Amino acid sequence: MSNYPIRKPNRLKSFDYSQNAAYFITICTKNRRALLGVVEDAAIGVPHVKLSACGEITKQYIESIPTATPDVFVSNFVIMPNHIHLILVVGNITDNGTPRAASPTKAVIPKIINSLKGLSSKKARFSLWQRSFHDHIIRNETEYIRIADYIENNPAAWEHDCHFISFEGNKEET
Repeated sequence: MSNYPIRKPNRLKSFDYSQNAAYFITICTKNRRALLGVVEDAAIGVPHVKLSACGEITKQYIESIPTATPDVFVSNFVIMPNHIHLILVVGNITDNGTPRAASPTKAVIPKIINSLKGLSSKKARFSLWQRSFHDHIIRNETEYIRIADYIENNPAAWEHDCHFISFEGNKEET
């Protein structure tokens, strides 16, 4: 018998993660260390995240997702000190505004996330990310708007975030 905690499955077993849908993704840094930046107030008093070198690397790879996987669109994202939130939309829109079927490849979302984590860690020269990630299938427009608003306002709500770390010993080492 193992002393390791039993993990519950993170993926919905009956769901094909390559089908046209929007997904809310959260990925945390390894040991939830503030490796990606710091939240600070802007001149106009609106908090924003000042990205570290690791945060800039992460941003580069997030922004390259549609180029690497043309059937996937990054609708919204925010890079926080110790986690990221993304909305990934699988399935392109045709010229007439209707959805076009996604590529038939199974498990598109896990492959994208694993590539993002692997490439950014390789470029940073150390492991940035915790094992796995959290995903939520966005089921309707109301939910999409609520999640997009949450992502946009995440830096302003940092001190109330479940991932908030208040001590200074957690920042990126320089």
